[in-house]
Amino acid sequence: MEYLPQIAFLLIVAVATFFLYKRITQIRKNIFLGKAVERNDNPSDRWKTMLLVAFGQQKMFKRVVPALLHSLIYVGFLVINLEVLEFVIDGFAGTHRIFAPYLGGVYTVLINVFEFLAVGVLLSCVAFLVRRNVMKVKRFSGEEMRKWPTLDANLILVIEIILMFAILTMNATDMLIQGQDEHYAQTGKFFFSGLLMPLFEGMSLSSLIALERFAWWFHIVGILGFAIYVTYSKHLHIALAFPNTWYSNLNAKGKIENMPVVTNEVKMMLGMPAEGAGDPPAEVERFGAKDVNDLSWVNIMNAYSCTECGRCTSQCPANITGKKLSPRKVMMATRDRAEEVGASIAKGGKGLEDGKSLFGDYITKEEVNACTSCNACVEACPVNIDPLAIILEMRRYASMEESSAPASWNGMFQNIETSFSPWKFAPTDRFKWADDLKEND
Repeated sequence: MEYLPQIAFLLIVAVATFFLYKRITQIRKNIFLGKAVERNDNPSDRWKTMLLVAFGQQKMFKRVVPALLHSLIYVGFLVINLEVLEFVIDGFAGTHRIFAPYLGGVYTVLINVFEFLAVGVLLSCVAFLVRRNVMKVKRFSGEEMRKWPTLDANLILVIEIILMFAILTMNATDMLIQGQDEHYAQTGKFFFSGLLMPLFEGMSLSSLIALERFAWWFHIVGILGFAIYVTYSKHLHIALAFPNTWYSNLNAKGKIENMPVVTNEVKMMLGMPAEGAGDPPAEVERFGAKDVNDLSWVNIMNAYSCTECGRCTSQCPANITGKKLSPRKVMMATRDRAEEVGASIAKGGKGLEDGKSLFGDYITKEEVNACTSCNACVEACPVNIDPLAIILEMRRYASMEESSAPASWNGMFQNIETSFSPWKFAPTDRFKWADDLKEND
């Protein structure tokens, strides 16, 4: 019986680790449904981008109030987890506040700092709940945000509030126990949890110990459960924001990636040197993207990194003017399709051959054709997600595989092919507009 708590702790950690490993492995497989792409160039720029955008939350501060609230949660998440290290050691070793005797007064200061951040996290979560459910900030709504996405956002906030209360309850009851049992680890006074002490002062010693232990177990089991839950939630960006910003596109926002096969063919037709000109022409399975396997793995990782914050959609000129396009919905649909295909393959199902596809069943032609290619969504995203890259690939598929581009686009394509401009006039007439300027001089 003496080692029962340690055995229980070990089993809980082992079970949580198993499910977490299984889920992470599945997400990795889903991401690599996409095609290979090289994104390891300019490592110094990539480190800088990751540190500024993911770690420093540089782009969040375009909106100051939510940025400050989010920063409190972010810093709290990082720092409070240092206290969780003590939880883990105590759980495995069967000790209680193992660092307290060694750190003395420093321990009291550290726990007070942790509590300050816990209260900051708690208040920030309350503020975010108010913004979502009372103030009803517009960017948190939309067709794609019904049911589960809205519930998920609220659940995470409520869970974080409960976990912070568990820490404060544990510390408050712990201080009361210290006053009644001198053999208990003496920690000194904690300010914020001290405010809760009057709630528990009438309880017996055994009841206080039971409540303190319950809060301890609730917090550590809650954290392990939270870690697993996050992998099914939009809050997966907590982890993926870092690799996502590292592998983000470092090119200028206006630069659109050409298809190498088409580029080489055009160069050879024009008598220009092309890469691999002496090699037999590469066989292209498909132009553009119809399903997730036609996208790159970076595109799919972008989808899993989506925070569903709606900043992209709120900045999209097509969406603002009433068009159906929502860049957030594009990313959520890509993630949902990757999840569906990956789960089907894992169960030995039809996978990509299930009669559905990303383009058509999840994202419509109307949506991708509404895009102005302005990159406002890419610029707005706090973790450098690129919805435009996916939209352009689906446009390529519609134009080059289905020949279903709008008639006005087809006319433009033909003019570019024959006249080297979107307008139907001879290249020799291109500068005739300047003749009038000369005459006026």
